[in-house]
Amino acid sequence: MATDTTRRGRGRPRSTGNVVYDRCGRQVAKTRVTWPDGRICGICYTNATRTYGTCDECGQARLLPGRDGQRSLCRGCAEITTALDCTRCGREGERYRAGICARCALRDDLADLLTPSDAPPLPAAVKLIEALCSAGRPESIHTWKRNPVVRQALVDIGSGAITLDHDSFDAAHLGRAGAHLRELLIQHGLLPPRDPDLALFEAWLDTRLNQIDDPAVRKPIERFATWHHLERVRHKVRRGEPVAGATRTAKQEITVVGGFLNWLLSNKHRTISSCMQADVDEWLSTGPTTRTAIRTFTVWAGNNKVGPKLMVEHRQARSTRFLTNEERIHWLRTCLVEDPDTLGYRVAGVLLLLYAQPLVRVVRLTCPDVIDTGGELQVRLGKDPAPVPEPFAALVRMHLEHRPNMQTVNSSGNRGLFPGGLAGRHIAANTVMLRLRRLGIDLLGARNSSLR
Repeated sequence: MATDTTRRGRGRPRSTGNVVYDRCGRQVAKTRVTWPDGRICGICYTNATRTYGTCDECGQARLLPGRDGQRSLCRGCAEITTALDCTRCGREGERYRAGICARCALRDDLADLLTPSDAPPLPAAVKLIEALCSAGRPESIHTWKRNPVVRQALVDIGSGAITLDHDSFDAAHLGRAGAHLRELLIQHGLLPPRDPDLALFEAWLDTRLNQIDDPAVRKPIERFATWHHLERVRHKVRRGEPVAGATRTAKQEITVVGGFLNWLLSNKHRTISSCMQADVDEWLSTGPTTRTAIRTFTVWAGNNKVGPKLMVEHRQARSTRFLTNEERIHWLRTCLVEDPDTLGYRVAGVLLLLYAQPLVRVVRLTCPDVIDTGGELQVRLGKDPAPVPEPFAALVRMHLEHRPNMQTVNSSGNRGLFPGGLAGRHIAANTVMLRLRRLGIDLLGARNSSLR
């Protein structure tokens, strides 16, 4: 039999059929269950077994799988006889495995991974199990722990092969799969806090310096990177300021300086201590404008007696982008009515278009930064809160009620206005930038127009 090699999308293909289901009207091939209001497909069954509230018939706060027109009913009032009680904890909901709910099954799985066969579980393992089992949607943790890297990391934590310190996690080389686990441990106090951008910059700097063999090139770069950039980034971290932009700038400047010092040694047989202004001018005039990034280094070298006083002009932008007033109004209108799946990104876009806030600052806003007095909504962008006019205030309120990524362990204590995929972290500014650019918004032009 021939094998179909056609490339498919992720996951199983959606099933199709000619049976029209009573609750949703979909055409699906397989009936999941039949209830008094008709045949129920798999999607409707999952939604029904995760819907809780007050029954419109008896007034009890329970699982509401039943429907009677627009009314939501509990099992008793809807006369549903399907077994929807966990045989262990008694919670109403879909049974995940062997009569128990997803949360109880998750607790069993984690205990198997984190508990050594010949010893009681470590205190850290017990806390980690409780943290993971507190997720609003435990099914997401089941999916996450299927990753073999994550499973092995959990086993190593349970056995003590990975100790709860950052050096041990770094040595384990867990990569992206372990990033969520690390942030989760930080969020629950099992690992000390550390700024991820600073940690990545320190690792990058070590790798970069180890690639330089000539001491005449390495020594000035190491001093410049350590005493100017690294110290500056650490100071910003101590003050609680974002450092993603500062580390990107530092990487670019260090890389360009390395190219300059290598060129200087290879072509002029000089180091920074003997460099001449003519050397700098020739370097700048024979390459791209990004070479002006050596300016910070030349100023630092002159001030610290590493080299002579050298002149490098500031790089000047050839043009400044702006949006017309009509374009700005168009994008504000788009942010109000675009696809609901983009709600969080559209709120970020409104804050950019109305208040000229850079997205690196927008993504760091917290829920307490949004102040609802009942009659007016305000957002704290600086010393004094700024009023949010309607209809944008309604958009922000809707986002507050439906913040994304809140059904995993992120839901525990995450006050971010824009929660990210990692526990306790906000969404990355670059993610928002890319999404808004896909909508068509010129981010720099939007900010310049708002400032003007």
